[in-house]
Amino acid sequence: MPEGTERAEERKATSSVWDNLLRISMREAGVAIALVIIVLFFSATAPYFATPENFLKIFVQIAINTVLAAGMTFVILTGGIDLSVGSVLALCTVVGATIMVNEDMSPWLSIPLAFVACTATGAICGAINGWVCEKWKVPSFIVTLGMLNVASGLARVVSDNSTITGLPQSFVDFGNEIYFGVFPSIFLIAILVILIGWFVLRFTVFGRFVFAIGTNEEAVRLSGHNPRVFKIAVFTISGLTAGIAAMVYLLRLNVGSPIAGIGYELNAIAAVIIGGTSLSGGKGSIVGTLVGACILQVLSTGLQLLGAEDNVKPIVIGTVIVLAVVLDTYRNRLLRILETK
Repeated sequence: MPEGTERAEERKATSSVWDNLLRISMREAGVAIALVIIVLFFSATAPYFATPENFLKIFVQIAINTVLAAGMTFVILTGGIDLSVGSVLALCTVVGATIMVNEDMSPWLSIPLAFVACTATGAICGAINGWVCEKWKVPSFIVTLGMLNVASGLARVVSDNSTITGLPQSFVDFGNEIYFGVFPSIFLIAILVILIGWFVLRFTVFGRFVFAIGTNEEAVRLSGHNPRVFKIAVFTISGLTAGIAAMVYLLRLNVGSPIAGIGYELNAIAAVIIGGTSLSGGKGSIVGTLVGACILQVLSTGLQLLGAEDNVKPIVIGTVIVLAVVLDTYRNRLLRILETK
């Protein structure tokens, strides 16, 4: 390909990335407005919704999904999907819990070691997902579906198909800490993960290439960079956040369980989509993902307080997810029409 054409493609990819970054604020604002409307609606209609105790409950319940969805955002921005995070979380909980209940180690050693083991286990699972996808060009849907089953089986083997209890009291106490009267410690961990992800995506070269791959992978390749490296990296990040989410799970529930995380991958994907990230990649933000996770939990809690049956809540939430995808499709079409004028 002529040098001039390569440079034109590179400039086009760079321009598209910056255009997408400029639109992110608009996406975040739209999702945030939707969250505010939902909160106001339930505050006016659902008893005890607008209370500090209820908001504390919501913050506790969204922590795990927020951490998982943060890593999922990286994968979806490149046009991939990770269905294994729930099972990887389960595997990491039993690995971490097994280390922490070891009576031969003090809590000051076992807790940091458990954190390292959880994050390393998750990162390795994620790296395997990315490597297989790129090595043999297998769709990420299939590869991560396979890892879902592998990690689930390993969790049962490591735990001998039983839950692990008896975590250190200092660890349990930290998980129960409440700051400023309404912010649980696990929610603050989730916010820290979101802030780190936001910084990486917004202000680093790696983040710009994540958007660029989702927008035009061929242009990234023509610019002299290997998209395979970045795509393996985002799956590794997704696995890493699954390991962190496992530690949050242990802080919240105080048990390592081989059946933990069932359905968590779907909630994480839903939070990303509702938050405005496009399934086709290249468009979205991790702050929107946080808002999407809040919308999911606020809907669930509000419907519960209104007395909705358990069978109704999945219908409403599923409808919201479909509407989010439809709105994203029409928004993308409108932007393409405007760009051609």
